[in-house]
Amino acid sequence: MPIFECVVEEITFRNETNGWTVAQIKLDRERLAAVGIMPFIGAGEHVRLTGEWSEHPDYGRQLKVSQCESIRPATKSGMEKYLASGLIKGIGPSTAKLIIRHFGVHALDVLESEPERLVEVAGIGPKRAAMIAESFQEQMEMRNTMMFLQQYDISPALSMKIYRRFGERTQEILRSNPYRLVDDIPGIGFRTADRIALSIGIAADAPERLASGLRYALTNAAAVSGHVYLPREGLIWQAKQLLGAEEELLENALRTLLINRSLVSVPIDEADAIYLPAMYEAEIDVARRMAELIRAARSEQSADVEDAIDEYEREEDVTLCAEQREGVTEAVTGGVTIITGGPGTGKTTGIKCIIRLMARQGDVLLTAPTGRAAKRMSEATGCPAKTIHRLLEFNGEEGSFARNEDNQLKAKMVIVDEMSMVDIFLMRSLLKALRPGTRLVMVGDADQLPSVGAGNVLGDLIDSGVVPVVRLTQIFRQAGESMIIQNAHRINHGEMPIMNGKGTDFFIERRDTIQSAMESLIQLVSRRLPDYMNLDPLRDIQVLSPTKKGDIGVQQLNRQLQDALNPAQRGKAERVRGETRFRLGDKVMQVRNNYQLEWSREGEKGIGVFNGDMGFITGIDPEEHTVEVTFDDERTAEYDDEILEELELAYCVSVHKSQGSEFPAVVMPVWNWPPLLMTRNLFYTAVTRAKKLVVLVGREYCVSRMVSNNQIARRYTALSRRLIEAEDMIL
Repeated sequence: MPIFECVVEEITFRNETNGWTVAQIKLDRERLAAVGIMPFIGAGEHVRLTGEWSEHPDYGRQLKVSQCESIRPATKSGMEKYLASGLIKGIGPSTAKLIIRHFGVHALDVLESEPERLVEVAGIGPKRAAMIAESFQEQMEMRNTMMFLQQYDISPALSMKIYRRFGERTQEILRSNPYRLVDDIPGIGFRTADRIALSIGIAADAPERLASGLRYALTNAAAVSGHVYLPREGLIWQAKQLLGAEEELLENALRTLLINRSLVSVPIDEADAIYLPAMYEAEIDVARRMAELIRAARSEQSADVEDAIDEYEREEDVTLCAEQREGVTEAVTGGVTIITGGPGTGKTTGIKCIIRLMARQGDVLLTAPTGRAAKRMSEATGCPAKTIHRLLEFNGEEGSFARNEDNQLKAKMVIVDEMSMVDIFLMRSLLKALRPGTRLVMVGDADQLPSVGAGNVLGDLIDSGVVPVVRLTQIFRQAGESMIIQNAHRINHGEMPIMNGKGTDFFIERRDTIQSAMESLIQLVSRRLPDYMNLDPLRDIQVLSPTKKGDIGVQQLNRQLQDALNPAQRGKAERVRGETRFRLGDKVMQVRNNYQLEWSREGEKGIGVFNGDMGFITGIDPEEHTVEVTFDDERTAEYDDEILEELELAYCVSVHKSQGSEFPAVVMPVWNWPPLLMTRNLFYTAVTRAKKLVVLVGREYCVSRMVSNNQIARRYTALSRRLIEAEDMIL
């Protein structure tokens, strides 16, 4: 990347939060704009900028800066311009002139080494001199820290994040233990910290490196594969691949972590299960609280349930099947109930009856893991539903809610939909907020993919045999007319879906090459399906793919669909982050929990935007360098460059990320994915996201491979076992 030495003429704009700066620079007698994160530069400075030229549609030619190195001003005029730039509190243009007049070319030396001499300048007293000295020192510390971090290829945005966390102690902390970055700075992973550590001379077999690597292996196993723990041998193997260290050294490091309780070891299935403490405590707590909830309401019975169901059927002119009646009865008489079933089996009808019957006894609260799922639940039942985070009154810190064991929900019953999406930590938070005697009804499809987060809560609760489970299997007549629903059940039973029937809603476009599949998919979304079914290509059609990478994965499809559905136009605002170009009107998804991001909605304000939230870019401010996103539930949030990495284009999303959502139409490529991605439950999950239409594009034999592959990647969890143990203790 080209390097330019130039003089900063003027700072046009600076975002004090993230250091984003627009500077006018003088380069070869030409005045040009440089943009990027440059929090410490000021007018008059000589700087060395690393970057590339770009053409902004409104502002013309700009140098997009990736690295910035300040070269101290050497002339009196340069020093005066720097001091007058506003970077240093207490110095304006007139004071800068007086300082230079008094100290000449030694002015910066005085500020750095003898700031008490500032009182020699007319108009500067001891108090103001101290303020100037402190501000100048802060600038020097920030400058030195940014320079220190940039030499390890840490981006300016991330460098600002690190500096705000550690301040003047940044270099000291990183030189002694750079692995603190992993624990203390969101967005920094083990590999980045490890690169810094090895660069500054920390040995490959240093205890702090091995310890951090072992913890990271567990954290990564939870984030990538949903494991709550790893068997000891598996953990050592993964850490060995990551660190390249000898097993004996890793075993010694693991023993130390276990002794000081940084990790937890318990026997499971004749092996040592190694947990992060937070994971272990969450699993134990969920089991204990669930068993107590089951016990608390077990003695409460209602002899009038059957009569109440009969009355409901007469009033609503519906007839519940035997399975639905069983589900309703169990829910209103038991402490905890799971109702599970595939599409079209009448889960919503059962929920509506439960709500009617329980409303006579007290408040019934409805909730779901995501905004989309909560909105759908509300529309289906006619009753208000909230996300679990809103129900528990999330207060801005991970896992922290205003509703907890000290301030529990006042409800007779809580009904949770889309339970397959609930991970171990969210389940723990929900259970903390439930009073003894509150009835809990969990509704979901046990055959869908498990949660993105750690754990397999719904599956484990069912497998335990402790929680009463009602399975709905009967497909109702109206639902049975949909080939989407029929095929979902066929897929679940290992049978090939019926495709391309006349007048149906389930199709495949057979394509033998990636290029032809891509072209067909783009045409379907952009032109053919909107014309055929009067669908909005952005709001009604969702492309799903099993994988992020590859020629027909999420990332490549997003680029192609963006160009087709929201192409670049002169005057249309854009922001670039990494390899992604965000445009006004783009469909986007939040891909990481951000517990501090503020949002607003019709006068209401709140904090927290979560993994999987979808929306559209409704504003881009080229001067403030911010992107405004309005989500599906009408919340609006503003992103600066520091957190823009938390957004991804969402014209295509992974099947995992689509959980809890429904779309009028789903389009999905079917190709030769790796075997772990060609599974029945992934295909079933994708198909059940569609309400009106499914179109597959690709090779039919790949559909057959997915249907026949019923292998489910095992998640290392022990909730089922712990729930059995907890109930035995309570009984």
